Amino acid sequence: MSSRQPLSSASFRPDTPLWRFFAWNEARAGQDRRHRALRAIWSMEHAAAVAHLVGPTPTPAASSAAEQVVATLEAAIETGDIERHAALFRALDALEDHVDLAVLPAHRPSRRRAGPKRILVIKLSALGDFIQAQGPMAAIRRHHAADRITLLTTRPFAGFAERTGLFDAVRVDRRPRALDIGGWLGLRRMLRQGRFDRVYDLQTSQRSSSYARFWWPGPRPEWSGIAKGCSHPHAYLERDPQHTIEKQAEQLLMAGIHPVPLPALPADGGPLPAELAGRRFALLIPGSSPSHPGKRWPAEHYGGLAKALADQGVLPVVLGGKGERSLAESIAAKAPGTLDLTGRTELADLVALARAATVTIGNDTGVSHIAAAGGGPLVVLFSGESEPSRCAPRGKAVTVLRQIPLADLPVTSVLAAVEAALRQ
Repeated sequence: MSSRQPLSSASFRPDTPLWRFFAWNEARAGQDRRHRALRAIWSMEHAAAVAHLVGPTPTPAASSAAEQVVATLEAAIETGDIERHAALFRALDALEDHVDLAVLPAHRPSRRRAGPKRILVIKLSALGDFIQAQGPMAAIRRHHAADRITLLTTRPFAGFAERTGLFDAVRVDRRPRALDIGGWLGLRRMLRQGRFDRVYDLQTSQRSSSYARFWWPGPRPEWSGIAKGCSHPHAYLERDPQHTIEKQAEQLLMAGIHPVPLPALPADGGPLPAELAGRRFALLIPGSSPSHPGKRWPAEHYGGLAKALADQGVLPVVLGGKGERSLAESIAAKAPGTLDLTGRTELADLVALARAATVTIGNDTGVSHIAAAGGGPLVVLFSGESEPSRCAPRGKAVTVLRQIPLADLPVTSVLAAVEAALRQ
């Protein structure tokens, strides 16, 4: 490895994880310990590089881990193969089971506790974001198969999280308000009592990042996220425009976890309503957040679509909250016989419906993400109020239609997309 140009972002293919990791470090005054270690060994011969990482009298396991770091760095240079980049982050993380990279070139044993680890995953809200986090959660469970994993979430998602089978425990964050001192102290006490070895912050908000301060003044757990000074940052300067799923996948890759699957629903869902037994049916999701009415395709358009589907022998089924019953009534006025389930479904019911539906058509809202994770065909409708490249549902059979304003999207275009999805 001698007589080389210094290792930098220019050593890697643009827009790859290591390119982003190095560019992020190059823009900062304080650099990640892994970045410093890789730059140091790049100028050394192979044996010297291994010795720099583990010292003169390493254990066989430490030597093997260091050899892997050197080999995977060589393999990652000038390649766009994401798996090779992931392999280097995995190798670095495995090496830290043996040595403390933060103090190189001094050689101090790893500060990690031996044996099974205690892992915390943070994902608080909202529904669509929680569903999109199912893939990352499954990847964390696979990576930490021998460890104990606790999820910190909010009450609406606690039961759903327990049914996924991904967690050994689920804890509820009551989201104390700014002046609720007792609530904040209770949350701090609950987290500190968990004695966690590592935290995966999948919320990556200002609020969740602030939880890293709960361990002050003592040492805090290893932390994957964007909290200041965290051990395993998502080191990408332009992370905000990334799609949520891609953002979380790259965050986990930089903590040694790869690949991340698409979101999937738990096998344990509720029973289907009796009216749907043996029926082909289409889920219609005409609602959205009341604060974003521009995200709603007009109910009368959904009504026209529902009639066309019913004429083809597909039963229209309307989903939504109690406050969206008027939307279902408008749809049923154009398509008599439409099944109105607004206000009648819990998360478990939505799981069963998403798995069994012939097709789903919905606005940019949380339930559409459930439909995508169910694996069936989904046609999702976007307005100009959100950007599909950042937040569109991801699944095996998702079609995105966008029109600005959304009201101008004709029924014929949506019906054509539905028929095309059903032919695939």
